[in-house]
Amino acid sequence: MPRRILIMGAAGRDFHNFNVAYRDDQRYEVVAFTATQIPFINDRTYPAELAGSRYPKGIRIHDESELTQLIKELRVDDVVFSYSDVSHEYVMHKGSEALAAGANFVLLGPNETMLEAKVPVVSVCAVRTGSGKSQTTRAIADTLKAAGKRVVAVRHPMPYGDLAAQRVQRYADLSDLDTYDTTIEEREEYEPHITTGTIIYAGVDYGDILTQAQEECDVLIWDGGNNDLPFYKPTVHVVVADPLRVGHETTYHPGEANIRMADVIVINKMDSASILQVNALLDTIHRVNPRATVVKANSKVTVDDPAVIAGKRVLVVEDGPTLTHGEMKFGAGVVAARAHGATEIVDPRPWAIGTIDATFRRYNVGAVLPAMGYSEGQLAEMEEIIDSVDADIVVIGTPIDLRRVIKIKKPAVRVQYDLEVLPDSPSLVDVLAPVLR
Repeated sequence: MPRRILIMGAAGRDFHNFNVAYRDDQRYEVVAFTATQIPFINDRTYPAELAGSRYPKGIRIHDESELTQLIKELRVDDVVFSYSDVSHEYVMHKGSEALAAGANFVLLGPNETMLEAKVPVVSVCAVRTGSGKSQTTRAIADTLKAAGKRVVAVRHPMPYGDLAAQRVQRYADLSDLDTYDTTIEEREEYEPHITTGTIIYAGVDYGDILTQAQEECDVLIWDGGNNDLPFYKPTVHVVVADPLRVGHETTYHPGEANIRMADVIVINKMDSASILQVNALLDTIHRVNPRATVVKANSKVTVDDPAVIAGKRVLVVEDGPTLTHGEMKFGAGVVAARAHGATEIVDPRPWAIGTIDATFRRYNVGAVLPAMGYSEGQLAEMEEIIDSVDADIVVIGTPIDLRRVIKIKKPAVRVQYDLEVLPDSPSLVDVLAPVLR
């Protein structure tokens, strides 16, 4: 009899693990997925069009709170943990729950899940969400293009809608964001690539995505998300570490695996971190991965109209995932507001409503508004909250200009951030030498 498998996930790594390790293997039968972290993705089905001929009815996706019950009712042999950016303690609590219900608890490794491309691959991952991976990816893409390389990026999955329709998505123009009905989180990752002329792929089936994407490029960039491991075998594995959360690089899954695997470790936010924080991070790097090349960089923050911040009471809107499961209390918006003389950062929580109020209650995000746009309802909630908050201006610290997707009545300024490699550090050209030859 095939082993009965339950895959724990969050609409990304879980589907990839199924596709590459279980879908066509007769030794296993996947009887359920569970989902967490992302709103509105449980209580649906991984469709038959993606699940393959062995699963003509697809595979049901349940809420993770049902894990113990599902293990018993579905006679599960192996629980496969398949999501990221969680503490080691959290992982083992889930493992203990699975063991107590009688099942094995499994983590699949890179050899089991990485696909091999026929072009060189630069993977950009991180030790935590919000470390600065996005600006690092953009800087690497610019470096490769300046060297005459055709570059395509493939983004870690965020398939929150119609899974069958999202099997392979190709974004080459801003209009594609509307074509695929993308969420704010997706726009934040895709739009910067599009506006700088980089084609980006995403979706659900990363085997099919690879087949298409590698035909368009000389070098493929794996644009990792949620501090997950790469889905494609890297030629150069770049990992971004955050000195503002020093210690997390060895206490979160699979961030510690990333930093141990890295060929290149980028210490970002040097301009915001203390010498003690940076030295503590360097000590850890030298202990767990002394062979890695270390690149030191600032996260350079710019504002389109900084003068209007001075003397004002400001509402700061920050990148949602950075604040929620990334556990940061501030981002580029707060840095800009403080640097340019805001008199007060207004706490939006007294005006929070609906699902965003629930987000504040679930995550300790501090006195900033997380950009949550997984549904039209959440976009409407954000508009209402921003309109209600007693502040003079809005500082938009998200990777995209929110004014493109919601109506902001208050005066607003946009904050952008870019990777600035320090002059006494190895350059991106140096560390990308294996793919530039």
